[in-house]
Amino acid sequence: MSPRILIIDDDARYGAWLTAHVGAVLPDADIEFIDIPEFERRRASVQFRDWDALLLAMHFGASIDDASAEGLGWLRRLRDETQLPPIIAIASGGNELTAVRSIRLGATDYLPKHLLTPTRLSTSIKIALRLVERRRSSERARKIEAPPPTRTPANATAPAARARLPRNLIPRYAILDVLGESDRAVVYLATSFELDALVALKVTRLDESEAPGAASDGSASNGVGDRAANQPFAREYEALSSIHDPSIVDIYDYGIHDGLEYLAMEYFPRGDLKARLQHPMAAEEALGYVRRIARALGVVHAAGLVHRDLKPPNVMLRENDEIVLIDFGLARPMHAETTTTHTGMLRGSPYYMSPEQAQGAMLDARSDLYSLGVVLHEMLSGRKPFTGGTAIEVLQRHVSAPVPLLAAEHAALQPVVDRLLAKTPSQRYASAQELLAALPPAPGAPAATEAGIAIPEANAASG
Repeated sequence: MSPRILIIDDDARYGAWLTAHVGAVLPDADIEFIDIPEFERRRASVQFRDWDALLLAMHFGASIDDASAEGLGWLRRLRDETQLPPIIAIASGGNELTAVRSIRLGATDYLPKHLLTPTRLSTSIKIALRLVERRRSSERARKIEAPPPTRTPANATAPAARARLPRNLIPRYAILDVLGESDRAVVYLATSFELDALVALKVTRLDESEAPGAASDGSASNGVGDRAANQPFAREYEALSSIHDPSIVDIYDYGIHDGLEYLAMEYFPRGDLKARLQHPMAAEEALGYVRRIARALGVVHAAGLVHRDLKPPNVMLRENDEIVLIDFGLARPMHAETTTTHTGMLRGSPYYMSPEQAQGAMLDARSDLYSLGVVLHEMLSGRKPFTGGTAIEVLQRHVSAPVPLLAAEHAALQPVVDRLLAKTPSQRYASAQELLAALPPAPGAPAATEAGIAIPEANAASG
């Protein structure tokens, strides 16, 4: 069935541009464009369930209290409707705070008009249509067979509890939303009162049985002292304190408060490479990401560090498509021996670990380049090169299984992938600079430009 797209715009000329580009992306789509006055007249009769996506192109104001922020007003009014399709907010005006407010009011995506391109519009619409199809498939499955009742584990967090955000968890920060969570930490979207800006606030997750020890004055303690010497965030803070580069995440603040260790760092509204990998990627786009990640790794290696946890969720994207490496909690000095596998604790993702990391051996720059090879293979093929039923199976395949072949259209890049994923470090590229020199030049750039970037040489990698 052809997708049905409704476009609501306060600018007829821009609405026509949107209509034309949506039609180019989805030639079979049924597209209707109406302006705001017409939508006001027809709102009571619009059957929202008949549409697969709603593009709401409006002014979103300079702040969340801006009286002219029509877009936010319409999102508030529409959220009371039943069976709403995914809403893509296309905003003139607006900023990071209005973007966050729009998402919380129900928008599936928020796209600033001045940054909108046909590619970004296409990606956003395809995500919306995939959400609709997933919802419809779920509804069909429920009609075929009602699922048996399940018991909630005793230690599970109730949805209502998850919805209650700890607004005043850390002094000087107002928590707005949850960006992600793991067994070790929760990452919140927060406002920093000192910076007057949005930040990603990473906070350790404490066991409920622990009794937090507050600072004597109840304030957050700053700096890396004895109390934090063995804390992972302290190590991350120390690892990044000497690296200042746009491709490496900026850390704004570190401290401990009431037994909670925290880091405040840059916030990236566009998300990470993992989200981008949910959609097919052309070879040149994949190579563009590899070039940028390799440059960033060159900076890390020149500082004498191995990242040790390079994977798509740790590669953030800026609005201009530049990348930023995050999560240096596992970073270690070059050539340091790892002991996680010997002690039975696996740190990092087994899908992206080098064979030597899986075996607890000493690591150098070539271990991160192996992880980059896994990412490149995943970008080109749409799947991870080594999988298994358990973490141990995956690690064993990194150590002994042959590198899977790419599809025929990517055969020219197979030698690059094979060398990155070589089982023995000496058979890989020795440095990020050597990898960059081996890659095809970017369109419009001579090969020498790519090979001659200013990356200081890291410790020499020996066989």
